[in-house]
Amino acid sequence: MRVLPSLIRGLSLLLVLTLAVPASAQMNFEGLDLGGGKKKPPAKKPPKKPTEKKGDEKKPDETPQPEVELPAEGLDLSKPVETKKKPPPKEDTKVAPTMSFDAVDVSGKTGDRQKMDAAITQFKNDAFEAAALSFFEMTEDPKMAGMKVEAEYWLAKSLYKLGLYNSALSTFSKVLGRGSDKNKFFKSSLEWLFFIARKTTNETVVLDEIAKYANYEFPERFRNEFRYLLARYNFVYGKALDDAERKGEADKAFDEVKRLCLMIPKGDAFYPKAKYLEGLSYFRENKLEAALESMKEVVRATRSDEGRGETAEARNLKNLRELAFMQLARTHYGARQNRYAIFYLQKVERGGPQWLESLFEASWANYRIGQYEQALGNLITLSSPFFRDEYFPEALILKAVVYFENCRYRESLSIIEDFENIYGPVQEELEALVVKDMEATEYFNVLDEVRKKNKAGLVKKGSVDEILERILNLALTDKDLKKTVDAIGELEGEIDSFAGKGDSFKYSNMSKTLIEALKAQREQLIKKGGIMAKAKLDFENGQLKTLRANGLRIKFETTDREKEFLQELLSAGGNKQIVKDYRYTVAVSDDQLYWPYVGEYWRDELGTYQYTLTKGCIERTSGSELKE
Repeated sequence: MRVLPSLIRGLSLLLVLTLAVPASAQMNFEGLDLGGGKKKPPAKKPPKKPTEKKGDEKKPDETPQPEVELPAEGLDLSKPVETKKKPPPKEDTKVAPTMSFDAVDVSGKTGDRQKMDAAITQFKNDAFEAAALSFFEMTEDPKMAGMKVEAEYWLAKSLYKLGLYNSALSTFSKVLGRGSDKNKFFKSSLEWLFFIARKTTNETVVLDEIAKYANYEFPERFRNEFRYLLARYNFVYGKALDDAERKGEADKAFDEVKRLCLMIPKGDAFYPKAKYLEGLSYFRENKLEAALESMKEVVRATRSDEGRGETAEARNLKNLRELAFMQLARTHYGARQNRYAIFYLQKVERGGPQWLESLFEASWANYRIGQYEQALGNLITLSSPFFRDEYFPEALILKAVVYFENCRYRESLSIIEDFENIYGPVQEELEALVVKDMEATEYFNVLDEVRKKNKAGLVKKGSVDEILERILNLALTDKDLKKTVDAIGELEGEIDSFAGKGDSFKYSNMSKTLIEALKAQREQLIKKGGIMAKAKLDFENGQLKTLRANGLRIKFETTDREKEFLQELLSAGGNKQIVKDYRYTVAVSDDQLYWPYVGEYWRDELGTYQYTLTKGCIERTSGSELKE
């Protein structure tokens, strides 16, 4: 048949056309018209560029990489890319060589990039231990120096996900330390500081890190938090300068506190905290009206809202509100406005962290206006077995003064003797501690040893060590010292947490490096805590000295007054009555119930006691209350 040659020619022509197509072209079946028409396939729309939300962390580019190998420094997109057409292949009569696919990189990525992407994939798959090990290995590899910052950034994120917050902070610090120029991870690392600040107890370290970048513009969602943290940093720094008697520098620090606090708008979550710092700054300058207004604003801004619940944030706001009440009361007490002080002290929630302190301070205000029964009733609560571990040595002095004022000299002398027996040895022990020329860490270790002995039940009740434990508790009421002690415990917990990781993680060089860094940080905190502890012990020693001196003074005056009382009694032939029976009533308001005290303490009665003075020498004009 004659059809065969023309068929062969047709196949040859098809083969030639096929070979003429460049190798890089890709077959496209989209819009293929099998009907023989000339309709063109629709052009592909270029992919939309993903929008980036302001403040969100930049995710690694997950779009397919181009089929070219990028130079180490990246492409210069400012210049047009020149494309050259490949010349048509020359006819080659030689036999074609055998095709080999060995070691062909079809991904278009370098080996280092592939390692980084594989580690990032591990991170995204929640394999944080394996990812951290991979990133750490890259930071130690000199051949991957070009990716060191990126590896450090992802290593820090992996450590954060593993709950190793202090280790994550130190790693983010390395990224930030390289500056913002050509560092695309700088901004994101700044944002991670805020996440860590919400997780760690060691506030000072985070504050120090944030303060380094005070001149940088933070994202809007973190801006007010940054202002508050920076104000907090300046407040702590200002207090340290005050302690060092560098008043000029301290004034500048507190001025910065007020400036930053004014920048936080009303209604912001950090507004109440900022106003509290502002009030303390005004109080330091003895600007009492401004201080009072700031504290009242804290109270207004922390009113409990329905539905808020008992979240951690709600508890923090409640504690802040009570601190504001305490500061308002102290300001009025300092101005001898005792009834206002009592009003604010009664606002403190019963059973809260400030409650016992408010009862004690209210006792002094009640004493000043002659409400002796209420003052003594508050002291009964403080001396109950429920609060045996609390430290209120001045309560005995106040009690002795009340009895002295009512000519109850025998009781007053007995109370002073009890005070001397309890706190005399403690003051002598403190004196011996503070005069020793010890290292700062040794002072911290002394208190820590007492705490451990008491926790293990090795401290005898009523012993000097038990009272020292109470002083330690009092020292920890200092917010900055307590945070330092808690931070030490947090570092120790993080060090111990490595033991619970997988073997490859636990015994790695990375773990050894991180643990060594944590131990060094712990030593620095112990030294800092020791300095603060020594200062606190020195302060309490001075307070006890003053109280013992006041006790001796009361003892001498009581003895003199008792002598005068006996002389008057003898001069009158025994017929003169100095101490008189008081008229009193047990009537209470409609919302109260009278219940006589029979030697037993009940939790629901604490804070409601009112001691009845049945006799004394005070002339009472209206009930049991004197004019202020």
